[in-house]
Amino acid sequence: MGNYFQKEIECASADQIRAWQSERLVKQVKNIYDNVPYYRTRMQNKGLEPGDIKSIDDLHKLPFITKDDLRDAYPYGLLARPLKDCVRMQSTSGTTGRRVVAFYTQHDLDLWEDCCARAIVAAGGTKEDVVHVSYGYGLFTGGFGLNGGSHKLGSLTLPMSSGNTDRQIQFMTDLGSTILCCTPSYAAYLAETIEERGVKDQIKLKAGIFGAEAWTEEMRHDIEQSLGIKAYDIYGLTEISGPGVAFECEAQSGMHINEDHFIAEIINPETGEVLPDGEKGELVFSSITKEAFPLLRYRTRDICILSREKCSCGRTHVKMTKPMGRSDDMLIVKGVNVFPSQIETVLINQGFPANYQIIVTRAKNSDNIEVQVEMTPVMAADASFNRDLARKKLVSGLKAMLGILAEVTLVEPKTIARSEGKAVRVIDKRNLYQG
Repeated sequence: MGNYFQKEIECASADQIRAWQSERLVKQVKNIYDNVPYYRTRMQNKGLEPGDIKSIDDLHKLPFITKDDLRDAYPYGLLARPLKDCVRMQSTSGTTGRRVVAFYTQHDLDLWEDCCARAIVAAGGTKEDVVHVSYGYGLFTGGFGLNGGSHKLGSLTLPMSSGNTDRQIQFMTDLGSTILCCTPSYAAYLAETIEERGVKDQIKLKAGIFGAEAWTEEMRHDIEQSLGIKAYDIYGLTEISGPGVAFECEAQSGMHINEDHFIAEIINPETGEVLPDGEKGELVFSSITKEAFPLLRYRTRDICILSREKCSCGRTHVKMTKPMGRSDDMLIVKGVNVFPSQIETVLINQGFPANYQIIVTRAKNSDNIEVQVEMTPVMAADASFNRDLARKKLVSGLKAMLGILAEVTLVEPKTIARSEGKAVRVIDKRNLYQG
């Protein structure tokens, strides 16, 4: 499994994991209470003192932290260490108004890179590999996380960043990249471009580590087939550290959460009630080893399921499913919860690529949803391809999946702009009418 598989940690017993988590949680609660006035006030408002938290069984007593809290405390209000002890800050992408920022001590960076090294090893990586990092660098955590993990493992690291696809493919072929790290939408775009240029036989990729976006099993299959690789999911968020909070192993049946650093809960997003393993709900994380910016009970808004079923890889840390959507940015159309991943599943199952956009409008107090779907080049060039019939089949499939009627528009290949970062899947024009 490579030379960075931390067996004594990643294959620890459930009792050992609980002991680690309880000990570290108790220390972290006291740390935050003593050093973060914002959080101390939140605890005092619930009548809590550090001594009330004796183990992870008391975790539910603590208040939730949300992205709104991070914005309210911007920029330094949640720091638990003096600024002179911090060596890095990162920021989320796509945040309106006050941005969400996170801070790291050198120790925090070391632990983050450890987690990312575990992810690369779980994808079959060793020091013999050439790791091609096409996540963005800069304020976005993706590039730095996988870059640091690759260094920890001892692999040759190509810090490509996102964009400049010509250069990406040149270095991929010239330097023999074996592991690709980027968003799944950009992986699909690279695969499409490689196929067009007829250089697939020059590509030596064996695995891909793809995250930062929701993507379906159907999209995974398409990427694996087109690039000739095994595609692994990775999960993280800037507020908690970045990619590497959880990662897939060869079983590809969920992502192992690094439970020596993070405690995961699933809650009912409406009531905040903690749900048992196996039930679907909102994912909540507590950082128990971070120094500069430790968040306890942070509501991610990602919807998923936790499972402790035995994994064939030998790792014992709890697994989370791919996020099934988000509790805050899911579409509510005509009273129905709609996730883009549901639409993507229908499209791919009917032979269409994962290049689409969802446009939601409102007229006369009625919501309308349109899905613009790209045809493949073969479809567009085939005179016998019945576009009207294909469109009707998509309408029917979406109605069966969503329970509501969605308009479908078939568009020519490459009509929808390709993304070198996160794909823009949804355009909700209803927001234009809000005050």
